Amino acid sequence: MGQVFECEIQARLRDVNLGGHVDNVEALRVLDEARLLFFRFAPLGDDRPGLFRDVPPGIVELVGSQRVDYDAEMRFVAYQPFLVRMWVGHVGRSSLATSCELRVAPDSPPAITAETSVVFWDPTAGTSWPISDTVRETLTAWSAPPVALRERPGS
Repeated sequence: MGQVFECEIQARLRDVNLGGHVDNVEALRVLDEARLLFFRFAPLGDDRPGLFRDVPPGIVELVGSQRVDYDAEMRFVAYQPFLVRMWVGHVGRSSLATSCELRVAPDSPPAITAETSVVFWDPTAGTSWPISDTVRETLTAWSAPPVALRERPGS
């Protein structure tokens, strides 16, 4: 198994809906913020952090799909951050899939498991950008089997 990125995202009172639990849209915001930290700031052992540090300027990443399983209720607890674990579950020709687990406490099972597909896009060429060998090497160092998601109904 490759490296796993872990971070804390501070829960905010605005994350709570009228039912008193963290709203599903805000939970996606937490995952998005953690993914940004992973892509831009993951420590790689030198002075250049982030998984995308070798992606050329001008190449952008676009979310192609996102699958989220809500496994447990998430209640807001003041001063208790969400704990996120993230890794690369798949590397394709011009895309990757991140796997994620979000916990509300260190000793609790994941409240959310998710997989997000991200496509590298070259806006100048108007096409996807094929992942270079250097970027692929970095992504592979953070690769592990994809997160286990529930089977879809009717499958």
